[in-house]
Amino acid sequence: MATVRMIDIAVNFTDGMFKGIYNGKQCHVSDIPTVLTRAWAAGVHRIIVTGGSLEESKEALTIAQTDARLFCTVGVHPTRCKEFDDSGDPDKHFQALLSLAREGIEKGKVVAIGECGLDYDRLQFCPPEIQKKYFEKQFELAHATKLPMFLHMRAAAQDFCEIVERNRNRFTAGVAHSFTGSSDDCDKLLSISNVYIGVNGCSLKTTENLDVVRGIPVDRMMIETDSPYCGIKNSHAGIKFVKSTWPSKKKEKYDQECIVKDRNEPCLVRQVLEVIAGCKGISDVGQLSRTLYQNTCRVFFPQDLDSAADSLLAGHDPQ
Repeated sequence: MATVRMIDIAVNFTDGMFKGIYNGKQCHVSDIPTVLTRAWAAGVHRIIVTGGSLEESKEALTIAQTDARLFCTVGVHPTRCKEFDDSGDPDKHFQALLSLAREGIEKGKVVAIGECGLDYDRLQFCPPEIQKKYFEKQFELAHATKLPMFLHMRAAAQDFCEIVERNRNRFTAGVAHSFTGSSDDCDKLLSISNVYIGVNGCSLKTTENLDVVRGIPVDRMMIETDSPYCGIKNSHAGIKFVKSTWPSKKKEKYDQECIVKDRNEPCLVRQVLEVIAGCKGISDVGQLSRTLYQNTCRVFFPQDLDSAADSLLAGHDPQ
């Protein structure tokens, strides 16, 4: 295997599946340390743990403090934006998020505001007007903390891009993660100079998806798993480019030496890298990984960019 260095920008370690809980049933022990061991061995050097609500962001920060290579986001996912109003005091809720973000910055752990944005695929959880209101509000968090944005866009490209454009001077940079949109959606995002596009297994399902990914410049791209979701399945168009595999067992027959069948995890970000290289016709996977690594440092770890670049050129681990 080529030597690669990767940053998985989206892992939902707060999800019950990493505690061994599936549909409310305990199937195996909590196994984040085992999952991390596999990730580091696969060439993952850093992971950003996603926060999608105030409580989840608190948990993400707690998890991030367990390993020097873990970081996290603080924010409210579009499908959960009703929590601002449901709290009884939206301004107090906002201040709690701001305080948590500042606490996490002091600890060197919070690297972005998010996951926030618009999701018109799941309006049963939160109507569009509330989503738009509190998406816009969270740019105030980015402005106050000087953090980049970790963004979510699903079936909402026009409204999303209008809001981002309107607030482009209130945030340093951002990534629209788990991108599954059309070529037109992609062009809209790429026209916003400080926004990158995050690619995972859900971005690589269909032939049309692969065509869109081919059109994303590698210097505007990042990679992720969005685990435990968005794994690359055998039915996906991108599977033909996958080279790295791990043994798997069903959750009911849990074995810490194997990945859990149908549960995505950070080591599998290597497959995302391989599919991008394959569909773009890039033979040097190591060089591709270095470009994506530097993109990610540029946005989330700017203080490390020079040392990361020097170390990568010299063939050393920048950690």
